[in-house]
Amino acid sequence: MKPRKPFVAVIGAGNVGATSAQRILEKGISDVVLFDVVEGMPQGKALDLNESAPVEGHDRRIFGTNKYEDIAGAEIVVITAGMARKPGMTREDLLGLNAKIIKDVCQNVKTHAPNSVVIVVTNPLDVMTYLAQETLGFPKNRVFGMAGVLDTARMRFFIAERLDVVGKEVEAIVLGGHGDLMVPVSSHTKVSGRPVKDLIPADELAKIEQRTRDGGAEVVALLKTGSAFYAPATSVCEMVKAILRDEKKVLPVCAYLNGEFGIKDLYFGVPAELGREGVRRVVEIPLAEAEKKQMEASAAKVRQGVEEILRVAKV
Repeated sequence: MKPRKPFVAVIGAGNVGATSAQRILEKGISDVVLFDVVEGMPQGKALDLNESAPVEGHDRRIFGTNKYEDIAGAEIVVITAGMARKPGMTREDLLGLNAKIIKDVCQNVKTHAPNSVVIVVTNPLDVMTYLAQETLGFPKNRVFGMAGVLDTARMRFFIAERLDVVGKEVEAIVLGGHGDLMVPVSSHTKVSGRPVKDLIPADELAKIEQRTRDGGAEVVALLKTGSAFYAPATSVCEMVKAILRDEKKVLPVCAYLNGEFGIKDLYFGVPAELGREGVRRVVEIPLAEAEKKQMEASAAKVRQGVEEILRVAKV
């Protein structure tokens, strides 16, 4: 059974990759090719997901494979492949291993899906997105990372939880690098149209902002083994939908900046309009002075990471 066009290729059949595929299928967005180097794993998960389709009531198909040739013709490639840090492993060790994985994946994507839009999910997100584009050589608007949608979803949930409202009533945005210096933009956060600063005391709001920054670590601490995958997969699906359906929707993504927000030659979390060709434009929004300073600090840290990954990866 082969996928019908347009379809999405997901590289990496672990929790994030497989759940991303599930979301895409069950929302009826497109067929999926699920790739992994582990023999049998993508095929087994694909079979399991195909067998659930009659109950779910959708007509989408998923095809599991260990061959990169099978991603040929993919409109979007989602890269989730990578390793988590293990005991005794230095940060540089992890960077080196994931850099090697990303470079290998991207060389194969360049060969077999040269016209695709590429969404990077592998951590550390901002620097891996930079490395992916350097390796692919694709136009920068066709290579970007998933982080802001996830971070923003976490902030929206924490605010909704505090106010005992439905999450969809909360408008928020989180910018900057996907790490401990991300920037929750409370000046643009509203609940049913009302500024969040009118509803939550400043000290409590600051704690919510910090919890947002620590959102991934909080999940890891609770799970003890493994990391978040439901919310990341949902965030991937939201981006895929915006692209395939040419929604021209503004979402916070890790996009290439060429002077926007005063930042140049860096992949960084900003609002961007997504459509069929990828990032159509970066949307600049006014920021409070404190938020501008946080953006500068976050960008400086991401730039350090880029310099390190380029050295480790020897690009």
